[in-house]
Amino acid sequence: MPPARLGLPDLGFGVGLRACHYSYVLTHRPQVDWFEVITENFLDVEGFARHVLEQVADSYPVVMHGVSMSIGSSDPLDLDYLRRVRRLADGCGAAWVSDHLCWTGVLGINTHDLLPMPFTEQSLRHVVERIRIAQDILERPLVLENPSSYLEYTESTLTEWEFLARMAEESGCGLLLDVNNVYVSARNHGFDPDTYLRAMPAERVVQMHLAGHTDRGTHVIDTHDRPVAGPVWDLYRHALDRTGGVSTLLEWDDHIPPFPDLLDELARARAFAAGAGRPGVVHDHAG
Repeated sequence: MPPARLGLPDLGFGVGLRACHYSYVLTHRPQVDWFEVITENFLDVEGFARHVLEQVADSYPVVMHGVSMSIGSSDPLDLDYLRRVRRLADGCGAAWVSDHLCWTGVLGINTHDLLPMPFTEQSLRHVVERIRIAQDILERPLVLENPSSYLEYTESTLTEWEFLARMAEESGCGLLLDVNNVYVSARNHGFDPDTYLRAMPAERVVQMHLAGHTDRGTHVIDTHDRPVAGPVWDLYRHALDRTGGVSTLLEWDDHIPPFPDLLDELARARAFAAGAGRPGVVHDHAG
């Protein structure tokens, strides 16, 4: 088994916990290694959703994945939000807390989108300081994902991969390497995705995402609504070679298929990992 990164375990192969699958998961206890939950879906929530989270957390490792920390915004960090995230993570025993390298709004307005960062020395210093503050409040390492993007800033003086590598090293945070997002952004901006993967500090990558996208020919959209594309599987193989294998999650957020179909797609990830010399991890959750 590969060594733990930042003291965080290799959980194996997981899927996102989505409301349409709650009943199936509770009834069948499917053969997945772990679940990722969207943080905001469970903050200050009671009722059935919270019951599901508690039941799942009793049987599987859980990771929290947020979409509104807005670590790159010029607005002050929402310290109350960070404290609520910490309480939720403590309550469900989350293996780690992740979010995105992005900003989601300014002047108190939330766009509900993951907006791209300018990659400059100034924005790097800004993000590193905010990560340090967030980690102090969360009382655990923060893991940040590379989001897909559809535009670039003329002010940028660093590449995205240079920015991510330095951000992780200077802040002490972990990285969530979304392989599909690397492919989407590479197609949209014309860079070499293999160069991107080679630049990632492997010891900082604690998780990977796989997902489907929509290819419009002139551009690619990160839609999470279909199976993983062939070129993304190829990139995943390279990422496995680069990292030695880390916790891998299959994302599917629209046109979500029945849970057994997710398991079939997840089996492909296990097969790729096994082919790269990393045995698939399967835990028995029956009973």
